[in-house]
Formats: sequence, structure tokens, C-alpha cells
Amino acid sequence: MKSFIPVYQPDLSGNEKAYVNECIDTTWISSKGRFVTEFEQQFAKSTDVSFAVSVSNGTVALHLALLALGVGPGDEVIVPSFTYVASINAIHYVGAMPVFVDIEAESWQMDCKQVERCITTKTKAIMAVHLYGHPCDMVILQQLARQHKLYLLEDCAEAFGTKLYGMHVGNFSDVATYSFFGNKTITTGEGGMVVTQNVELDSEVRHLKGQGLKAGREYWHDIVGYNYRMTNICAAIGLAQLERAEGFLKCKQNIAQYYLRQLADLPLTMQVIQQGAWHSWWMFSILTDTTVQRDALRKHLLDAGIETRPLFNPVHLMPMYNQEQILPISENIASRGVNLPSWPGLTIEQLQRIVAEVRVFFKREYSKL
Repeated sequence: MKSFIPVYQPDLSGNEKAYVNECIDTTWISSKGRFVTEFEQQFAKSTDVSFAVSVSNGTVALHLALLALGVGPGDEVIVPSFTYVASINAIHYVGAMPVFVDIEAESWQMDCKQVERCITTKTKAIMAVHLYGHPCDMVILQQLARQHKLYLLEDCAEAFGTKLYGMHVGNFSDVATYSFFGNKTITTGEGGMVVTQNVELDSEVRHLKGQGLKAGREYWHDIVGYNYRMTNICAAIGLAQLERAEGFLKCKQNIAQYYLRQLADLPLTMQVIQQGAWHSWWMFSILTDTTVQRDALRKHLLDAGIETRPLFNPVHLMPMYNQEQILPISENIASRGVNLPSWPGLTIEQLQRIVAEVRVFFKREYSKL
């Protein structure tokens, strides 16, 4: 029987175990220890930012970023609906209102023309989400933010290694966030990071994440804060992952290029890389012609021992955020999309098997015509 191929799994074959064992041996297992500081410093260096603050997950990273910018009740934040729900939930946490925009049909990133049309006197910030590893058009979004005196935030949860015109994402905005969940390019199990070039924002995020503890005093808290700290154990895993990040990204490029070559003659659509963009291919995704065909393909692959994922459901359609809004491109792409296995440790034999099963499915589909 053929082995099961998951849609994603982390590669923990570097120094992860040694570093975690060091945490256990030294008893530094909570939110203090050398790995927290080293992971923050090395992550800042790898993404070309001045400051990086480790946190317990990517969702709280977004929450802290919005809090640090002063976004709150009565404010509006423009955001794509085609994203993981955490992006929108964080806006809700601070009492602000998400204003949904559609995406571009080729890049699947937020439509900047719609962003401009949605700006009102209540708009406080624009949240760009770099979906599946392709960057948004941050040059235009920077111009809009400056023109209208708005904050700009980047959700880079899926975009470690992604660049635009040679600059790593996270450098185009006031503040940016990352996720290190187990299926991300680098993982800490659960974890996140808030990055910025602004020393005051860095200080505010650190203040908020540590229960509002006032710097320089013990057990004196001068604001209502949160316990959003990353553990030394998680940071240890993250540091070990960073040591191998370049290799992970290279493997992902090779996997994406293999899929693009081998699936090119099938009736499938993929993300189109836009000018100046360096796609990190967190997930390699395809679109079928219809929802029915997408679901049938996923079932065929699962029966063959290959796991896939549907693309994200647009958040504006979910009951807690339903605004009776129609965003046709988001709804259409979400209904036809599939994430194929995309983890960097995929072997050529596994890739060949995945492609072969996709081709078997479409050969069967053609035979019905």
C-alpha cells in the first residue's frame, strides 16, 4: 500500500531537538531564555527589519499590531475578504470594522483600485495580506496610505521569503506580522512575530505582549496588557528552522516549478506572478473549471492517499461578518481552488505520484466527453 502524502508537514531534522533539549536541561522552558532573544534577532536580520518581537501565534501578532497602531472602535480597516479568518478576527478584537475588498484575478491579491474607492473619513488602516506567498502591490498601497494619512499593515503569515522589487515583505508598512504554525515555511509549532522599523512601535508591542509590565520595574503594570509571549522552547525550534530557511525556500521553488511544468497542458489555472514579485510558494495552488470538478479532484486524490486543501472561504460570506456583499472574483476563485502538497521535503517520487494522479483524474474526465 502506498504511503499517505499530507498536504504539509514540517521538517524538524536540523538542530530543533538539540535546542529543545537545551531548554529542558537548563530549565529555561517559558518566555525567558537565550533562544527568544536570538530568534528575534536572527529573524529581524533574515527579513531586513530593525525590530522583531516574538509572540505566541500569528493571530495575536495581528492583534498587537493593530493595538500598537491605535486602531479601535469607530475605525475602519480595509482588508481582502479572501484570506484566513484570523486577519479579520484581529480587526474585530480591537473593536474596528473590516471593510472588505475583492482580489485581482491573476495574482489573487487585494485589488488596489477597490482599496482606493473604499477609503472614507473612518478609515484608519489598510491591511495587506500576502496570500499563499505572492506579494500584494505594496508600492501602490504605500502611495495610498501616505496620500490619505493611513496606517499600513502587512499580514505576512504566508509570506516568509516573499519579496517585491528585491525587498522582503514586511518592509513596506508601519508594522507587519508573521505566523509560525506547523504548516508554515518556518515553524515554531505555534508562534508569531511582529516586525517594524519603528522603535516606538516595537516598544509598544513588547509592553502590550507582557501583561503591560512597565519597563524597569518588577510586577508593576501601568496598562492592561496580554500574555502573548513566545516560549523559549518554541523560539528554540524557530531558531533551528531559520538556520535552514534558505534551503526550505529553494526546495519550494523547485516544487512549484515542477508542478508548473508537469501540469501546464491540463485545464488548470495557477497564480500568475506579477512584475517585480518573488513568489515564495508557501502553498502551490490550482484552480479547476468548476466547484464540482474541484471537489471530485480532491476526492480522487484523497482516495489515492494524497491530501489537499480547498482555498480559503471568503470571510465576507461567513455568518459573523456577513455584509450581504458580492465580491465575485474572491467567491469564484475560492470555489474552484485546491492547495496541493507543498512541503519542502517532498521527494521527486512523491511529486511524480501527485502529478500522475492529477493526470489520471483529467484523463477520466476527458473520457466522459
